[in-house]
Amino acid sequence: MGSKYALTGFGPFTVAALRIALGAVALTVMIHALGRRLPAWSGPNGRRIWIHCLGMALFSNAIPFTLLSWGQLHVSSGFAGITMAVVPLLVLPLAFLLVPGEQTNLRKTIGFFIGFAGTILLIGFDAFDLSGNDLEGVARLACVGAACCYAIGSIITRLCPPVSNMGFAAGALLLASGVMVPLALWLEGLPDAPAREALWGVVYLGLFPTALATIILVTVINSAGPSFLSLVNYQVPVWAVVFGVVLLGEPLPGRFVGALALILLGLAISQVRFRRMV
Repeated sequence: MGSKYALTGFGPFTVAALRIALGAVALTVMIHALGRRLPAWSGPNGRRIWIHCLGMALFSNAIPFTLLSWGQLHVSSGFAGITMAVVPLLVLPLAFLLVPGEQTNLRKTIGFFIGFAGTILLIGFDAFDLSGNDLEGVARLACVGAACCYAIGSIITRLCPPVSNMGFAAGALLLASGVMVPLALWLEGLPDAPAREALWGVVYLGLFPTALATIILVTVINSAGPSFLSLVNYQVPVWAVVFGVVLLGEPLPGRFVGALALILLGLAISQVRFRRMV
């Protein structure tokens, strides 16, 4: 929702740069206010931690934000939502292969696919229809690429040595800002004075889906693992529908209840361990 408004006044690279920079500033101020620090460069794991910060900066922020911001100019928001629902399906094999102790099984796999089915039902098959836009095919690949980046970024974050979650998140956003701000200025230049809606869209993206979400992302990945976190992507379209109904007065889709039931069923099957009846 925030991207829709932000893109009315800023280019896609500028939106990505502004939301990352604003999130970085917000987190840096917060950690200093709480008496915490960024990860230290010195020490046995200092350099490794900052390398993982760079990995998260690129794969969880700079690259996917840019791909999505540009892709949403040429594809429907429904298709972008479906590609985000692909993230859990990508994380599942990556976590199994690369993260020690991360196990996969038939129950978890079935749960992931049921949740994915619920997401498609909620968004609707119309999201796959072509609009005739010349760049739509490339834009769809950009959205899929963003999903792949999020999956890789979650694995990089999980493999990072022990570090303060808030400090790691702030470090990652600062590095992402160092990449995106110069790139946006080079490609799109200084933006003209935007409308108020575009400004509020950027502020919302910077504070909530970037700053706050990055802290939550790092914390959940380190405590529950990337597979559990990736399941949150199935809830994104649910909340998008809820906010659309509450804030924008959009009608509630008739398939909402059935889709929500499938998503919750998929979450339950993938997480709940059933005991054998004796």
